[in-house]
Amino acid sequence: MAVLKTKNYTTDIPSMRDKVSEAEWDARVNLAAAYRLVAMWGMDEMIANHISVAVPGEEGTFLINPYGYFYEEITASSLIKIDLDGNVILKPDFDYEPNRAGFVIHSAIHRARPDAFCVIHTHTPAGMAVSTMDCGLLPLTQTAMRFAKIGYHDYQSVAVDLAEQESIVADLGDADLLILRNHGLLVVGPSVAQAFSNIYRAELACRTQVMAMSANTAISTPPQEIIDKTNHLYRPEVRRPFGVLEWPALLRKLDRHDPSYRD
Repeated sequence: MAVLKTKNYTTDIPSMRDKVSEAEWDARVNLAAAYRLVAMWGMDEMIANHISVAVPGEEGTFLINPYGYFYEEITASSLIKIDLDGNVILKPDFDYEPNRAGFVIHSAIHRARPDAFCVIHTHTPAGMAVSTMDCGLLPLTQTAMRFAKIGYHDYQSVAVDLAEQESIVADLGDADLLILRNHGLLVVGPSVAQAFSNIYRAELACRTQVMAMSANTAISTPPQEIIDKTNHLYRPEVRRPFGVLEWPALLRKLDRHDPSYRD
């Protein structure tokens, strides 16, 4: 009689710090922080969804979460390093693997958009609600006006088919926000800090739109020239990159709450 091997689903793992470069370790710490912050702001969905970063100095590799961890459990050492073909390069001694849909979506974007250092995908109630609306995300608030260019990707079932990668990349284009129809939100950024700022603001814009459209009253939309002016003022090259000033404060907040993401 065959004996079934017990799966090793431990979260008690040794530090990876001495196995990676300083640049990768820094990326790991910031990525783990992003997972914790997404959970802190209620943008997680149990073990679902994914955030990834390209590994600095290692072309064609990126870090992603082990499928089975809550976001609040993610640490710098628990992240899995894979290449753009899905091969595991480095992971802790456990039986967790990357989520297939996470690999399909994130590898496509990291391959096509070298500027997309960090990719964040969520399934929030507000984000999913807006993803079902024909109108998409509307420029109803200053926060929403920040996103001048938004991609839309039609739902093709669970994203486990490599054939979907081409259309995901095409629909994202050079935008920072992709609304996955009947699915959720996806943002990219040139740093973890900027990507987190993008998902925080995209989620806030979706939440306020759902609230406004639920109020059963006429909605005021600013003139197009004001929308364009506002978006111009929110471009990172005009005043400052989003999220960079906030990031140290967000890390301090995490450190006060639970600094174990740094392990």
